[in-house]
Amino acid sequence: MKKILSIFLVMLLVLSLFTACGTKEQNEITTENTTESATNDIDSISSTDMFTERDNRTDYDESAAVTIKLNGTTATASSDSVKISGSRITITEEATYVISGKLTDGMLIVNAPDTAKLQLVFNGVCIKSETSAALYILEADKVFLTLADGTANTLENGGSFTAIDDNNIDGALFSKQDLTMNGTGSLTVTSPAGHGIVCKDDLVITGGKYVVNSASHGLDANDSVRIANSDLAIDAGKDAIHAENTDDTSLGFIYMASGNIKAEAEGDGIAASAYMQIEDGTIDLLVGGGSENGEKQSSDNFGGFMGGGRPGGRHPNDIQSTTADTEEDSTSMKGLKATGNLSISGGKITVNSADDSVHSDKSVAINGGTFTIASGDDAIHAEETLTVTAGDFNISECYEGLEALHIDVRGGNIKLKASDDGLNAAGGTDQSGTTGGRDGMFGGGHGGPRGGRGGMSANSDGSIKISGGTLYINSSGDGLDANGTLEISGGHTTVVGPTQGDTATLDYDISGIITGGTFIGTGASGMAQTFSDSKQGVIAVTVGNQSAGTKILLKDKNGNTIIDYTPELNFAVVIISSPDIKSGEKYDITVGSTSGEFEAS
Repeated sequence: MKKILSIFLVMLLVLSLFTACGTKEQNEITTENTTESATNDIDSISSTDMFTERDNRTDYDESAAVTIKLNGTTATASSDSVKISGSRITITEEATYVISGKLTDGMLIVNAPDTAKLQLVFNGVCIKSETSAALYILEADKVFLTLADGTANTLENGGSFTAIDDNNIDGALFSKQDLTMNGTGSLTVTSPAGHGIVCKDDLVITGGKYVVNSASHGLDANDSVRIANSDLAIDAGKDAIHAENTDDTSLGFIYMASGNIKAEAEGDGIAASAYMQIEDGTIDLLVGGGSENGEKQSSDNFGGFMGGGRPGGRHPNDIQSTTADTEEDSTSMKGLKATGNLSISGGKITVNSADDSVHSDKSVAINGGTFTIASGDDAIHAEETLTVTAGDFNISECYEGLEALHIDVRGGNIKLKASDDGLNAAGGTDQSGTTGGRDGMFGGGHGGPRGGRGGMSANSDGSIKISGGTLYINSSGDGLDANGTLEISGGHTTVVGPTQGDTATLDYDISGIITGGTFIGTGASGMAQTFSDSKQGVIAVTVGNQSAGTKILLKDKNGNTIIDYTPELNFAVVIISSPDIKSGEKYDITVGSTSGEFEAS
């Protein structure tokens, strides 16, 4: 291990060069565990795969349509394909039905042949069922529910569900068959004792405005939820949107092409038991009361990280099944959650969540979009690979910013503030290492080449790769924490960390190499670690205890400014690397009012 060298400068300010443990030759690495070899990019699906021409069609032949007029306690119809028994109206044949009026306590039921494709046009409909679904689609091949232009429509359950057949009806709108909802009108769904809209097959929404208030899930589907060109406002006692298929793991997915979703949920915001793909649109989620309801932990509270923190390194809410709601499981309160891959290509996404804001039990790929995130736990978490190629991220609050086994940042503009690590590449499950918690908390320590998380260092199969983008990381724990390897080959990365506690600007188990890009890091000196290998110059110095707002200025021998930076936190160490810094050449570094000359490693 190389010794730490000290150089005494004017005004007694100490600036000391430090290096990583071992020489460059001793730290040559392979890339067997890097993101590129560990997983491929997430495959995408296009909107043409998700929506048919019929899903978007809202026109109909009014002269050939059957009319149904609701009048309080019963109804009238223009065809005998509509069976009327008091306040229970049953549609039995394929046709287009134009429905208007009000039922004070009744049901509209579709019970047609299993080959029938029906269109229901709501033209000012108000149906309340005190003890069941207001609209019950029992049998048909597919039903298209069209909201007529300029009309307001409502479906409401009165507060209880009493069985009327073998099906467990538990939503104000309950469909056993494929259901497409479209049009330009509005629909308000109220369900004080169950779900809002339930579909046991595919639920497709391609138009209209929806307000859903429910005691359980807002939208609940077995096979899929597919959304385009729609406005949804949801207030749910469980998940706002929930897709889950327990029989077929390829189903239970969510796809959003466009539209607007604003939701408040006591469970998850949008949850899929399979994959989730978001192409565009606006999503605004308040989940579990917001980040203020997450379990608050800060690296400031750890001291030497003994006797504090999160054993296992994860929020207790994460130790649960993926999407199932059971009495035994703690409530999941994540923003966007998928058991399979989660892909986001665009849109404007705002999440304020008690638990992870974006979460996948497999991989997350973000290829664009604007993100505003406040999380009580991780901002973005993937069990396997987290890839960012584009997007603007403003993460104002989180425990850890980006966490996955493999983190691959290729582009984007990321600004985050974390109460623990900024980027954390961790092996194991969603507990971020089942025994490791914080570095050295249970004896792992940082001796020699820093051991990373005590309980996870035995695996050390994680990786962080930064090849592009702009990252600004304000972390109260480690800035970049790789339980494995760290590689920077491009982009512009800035890390500001604290001066107290067992924290470091860089923390890796195996190797940390920089071959391109700009890196500026400040933080604590006690456990300081710099790059183990580089193909451009690196300057790493300890500078005593400096106050926030103290300028750092780096110039070459010709007086040209290379770095001019002012950290927003106190700092005791500075690490700088840039393509403009050449190994073996000397540079002048000024910290506040004190300067010194150093040779780049």
